[in-house]
Amino acid sequence: MDLATIGGLAFGVSVLTMGIFVTGMNPLSIIDIPSIFITVGGSIAGTVISNPLESSLNINKVTKKVFNITKFEPAKLITVLVNFSEKARREGLLALEDEIQELNDEFLKKGIQLVVDGTDPELVRNIMETEMNNIAGRHKHGRDWWDTLGSLAPAFGMLGTLIGLIAMLRNLGTGDSAAIGAGMSAALITTLYGSFLANLIAIPFTKKLTRKSEDELAMKQIMIEGTLSIQAGDNPRIVKEKLSSFLSPTDRLALKDDGRD
Repeated sequence: MDLATIGGLAFGVSVLTMGIFVTGMNPLSIIDIPSIFITVGGSIAGTVISNPLESSLNINKVTKKVFNITKFEPAKLITVLVNFSEKARREGLLALEDEIQELNDEFLKKGIQLVVDGTDPELVRNIMETEMNNIAGRHKHGRDWWDTLGSLAPAFGMLGTLIGLIAMLRNLGTGDSAAIGAGMSAALITTLYGSFLANLIAIPFTKKLTRKSEDELAMKQIMIEGTLSIQAGDNPRIVKEKLSSFLSPTDRLALKDDGRD
């Protein structure tokens, strides 16, 4: 499990609860069922309308990625590609056919297979980049659900505020202070719910999914450049230097420590 996601959510709820205690309120006092229906229910309804039904049905699968750790090891990938480069220069591209079956990544496996089959380099790049763009598109469609929810939640919070104010104003003439207070409470609580749903859940989830997508696409880009370098017969040292440009300074140091310099 991703401790950053779990810990962040727990810390956010704890801070909010502590803030309520400090004001002298009971945390249960901010629970209002009608406000939940208006803000949460309305936001989800608007999100379902805005996205294809398939996106809503698969949202659990997408959300799991927020809580699961996806380990990307670009330095390890570069080492594999450099090894392929050495073998290809030493034994020829056809020698890589035995290595293909041991690859776990289908994207890289397809690229190396295209190279072994003697596909034109420009066509190899086009095929791999097209697939990478399709992956990016699927990632975007997956996180659009949470992105939409994050943009709609504050608006439905304001809608609930307006409903609460209307209820309060309608009771002003009756002199019923309890009804007036209930309307004002509902007006403010819906704004709280909308802000909470957007800023502690929907927007952070969207950003986490975006970051994971960027990391995965960066790995795919390394695979593309490495595959094409292998096909071009580049010196393994050149391949390593070229691909290391994708790494952070810390990862570059780890790559240099593999004994290949």
